[in-house]
Amino acid sequence: MVKKEFCKLEELEGKAPEIFGVSTGTKLDQLFWKIEKEKNKIVKKPLGGIPYLSVMNITGIPDSGKSLFAEQFAITQANEGYKVLFVTVESPANFLYTSFKTKAEYLKVDFSKVVNNVIVIDASAKEEFRENPKALMDTMAEAIKEYHTTNVVIDSITGLYEHKEMMARQIVRKFFNFLKKWKQTGLFVSQKRSAQAAETAEAAGGLAVAHIVDGTIVMDKKLIENKWEENLYRLPVGSTLRTIRIDGCRLTGHDTKPWIFEISPAGTIDILTPLEKFIRRK
Repeated sequence: MVKKEFCKLEELEGKAPEIFGVSTGTKLDQLFWKIEKEKNKIVKKPLGGIPYLSVMNITGIPDSGKSLFAEQFAITQANEGYKVLFVTVESPANFLYTSFKTKAEYLKVDFSKVVNNVIVIDASAKEEFRENPKALMDTMAEAIKEYHTTNVVIDSITGLYEHKEMMARQIVRKFFNFLKKWKQTGLFVSQKRSAQAAETAEAAGGLAVAHIVDGTIVMDKKLIENKWEENLYRLPVGSTLRTIRIDGCRLTGHDTKPWIFEISPAGTIDILTPLEKFIRRK
């Protein structure tokens, strides 16, 4: 019997995933929400993280904190006992150990859980993984099956099409569908090109990533360069102002304001206050 390629919406009820948050270890967890009905009233409740089984795009200019955010997410999930598959495309895998250890100590989490629950694929050292999506996905599938991972980080997805951006949409779609098939919550880190506006969801390959994934988080930094900016932000010339913003998410409600954040000496993300409130501070 030929399988139907269509169905009634009601037939999907049993397949619909539960809506809850997967913690990032940052205040961003409070900026996603879900709507519930309580005593005939509609109530907005914080989700507690990025939506379960979502694939989120983390984009920004260089040194805006994208990889730091991705690592903090991996450490948080590993410390909570969940397995994380971390695909490093830019930095050699051996450098991850030191970075994770420093962050774990600063965040006061159990590093023994982190080293046990984070599984690493080093695509930076193997050209076949960067040039052949199928080879990388086959290896990812083996790791997911062997370690029963629930989360995947690819840092960066841009490195898988860096010299063939015309194929960005095709490649991103393959990895997006792969994570959906294997029921993984995922982060794709995306690099921006110099001509792309820092505040938008656009990255290398255009808007291919943002259009395909479930949502985008934009990270940005601004150098205070003149007296006008000094007066506006009340920061001395030469200071760096960092912001993070949920550009969109098709799965749940979310805050759309830019928020100020800082990077700690250990390379962790601390989200502080909305930009508008920061500007109005006394």
